[in-house]
Amino acid sequence: MNFSATLRIALLALRINKMRSALTMLGIIIGVAAVIVMIAVGNGAQARVEAQIKSLGSNIIMVLSGSMMSGGARGGSGSQPTIFEEDATAMMREVDEIQAAAPTLRGAGQAIAGNANWSTIFYGITPEYLEVREWPIIEGRGFEPAEINGSGKVVLIGQTVAENLFGTASPLDQVIRVRKVPLTVIGVLEPKGQSMTGQDQDDVLLMPLSTARTRVLGVTQSKARSVSSIMVKVKEGADMATGEARMRELLRQRHRLQPGQDDDFYVRNLSEILQAQEASSKIMALLLAAVASVSLLVGGIGIMNIMLVSVTERTREIGLRMAVGARGRDILTQFLVEAVTLSLIGGLIGIVLGVSTAMLIAKLAGWPTALSAAAIILAAGFAAIIGVFFGYYPARKASRLLPIDALRYE
Repeated sequence: MNFSATLRIALLALRINKMRSALTMLGIIIGVAAVIVMIAVGNGAQARVEAQIKSLGSNIIMVLSGSMMSGGARGGSGSQPTIFEEDATAMMREVDEIQAAAPTLRGAGQAIAGNANWSTIFYGITPEYLEVREWPIIEGRGFEPAEINGSGKVVLIGQTVAENLFGTASPLDQVIRVRKVPLTVIGVLEPKGQSMTGQDQDDVLLMPLSTARTRVLGVTQSKARSVSSIMVKVKEGADMATGEARMRELLRQRHRLQPGQDDDFYVRNLSEILQAQEASSKIMALLLAAVASVSLLVGGIGIMNIMLVSVTERTREIGLRMAVGARGRDILTQFLVEAVTLSLIGGLIGIVLGVSTAMLIAKLAGWPTALSAAAIILAAGFAAIIGVFFGYYPARKASRLLPIDALRYE
């Protein structure tokens, strides 16, 4: 018997029991859809973490002010300025693993342009900041040396600030007032999106460090060289742990800390934090896919159960076909084709359902999803394998029936 005839007989047998065939396929449909959706959600979460790593920059270490004792009371983190602009200069000069170190001063205030205003965060920076953050300027220019050294009244703005203050108009050469200080917009930063904490990285103003210190914040003489943080970029290929240890040792020497005395600064390896988050998202994606695969296993068991019932119901038919010349392998092929057909039809419906559900989740729930062709092919292939694996035993049982016994079956 050729394959086309076998397929035609298998489809006819499935069509006779439409409801039973539909219920049998339901397990495969749900399983394939669940695998596609779970992998899409897992890949989406992973892609989001990778985007956060890329938006932050690579190989970044952040140094923050620590706590200090005052009158017997210990202040919280950052309660007193303990890191300085010269610390960043010393790190770039003395730690070989460091590519760039960017001191920053942070502040917040109302940015006003014409009749529009927007509450935002601003940073006083050095040119190294854009290098550390890998943050291009997509419109305009960067700071000139005279503006860096001479407290120039210029500013770079993020996309969020540009949209809220100027709408669709170009912000270049426009004036923004921050804490009553007029600053001319000379450049617009490339969009970066949300950080790993959900903060909008594009809601920011960047100005020269000297401008923030002397004109906008009005830092007192006692804090004249202090900074809020230092962002450090480690050279590509250099060992971050070694660089961090040497940087910590240098800061302790500069701050005259004795052995056994606590650091008066905090060091945060942002790349390690994000990489740990990425690893967690990968594990979560695998777990979600594994849980969804259980549905496929249950669907396969359903196929085996129905095929066994079908063999029992059609015993006399099998005996009659074998009596008129059908061979055992013909019967085996027929029942295998029925099982695989159930799996493939269920798999195709499951693919459509899974892709639609993933797109719906992304649209309505706002969860990041990333559909993968490999995941779709894997789910469909797994469905076919399930059909063969769980359909083989019933098919083999049918093929080994003796014609005389099958014809006598009541």
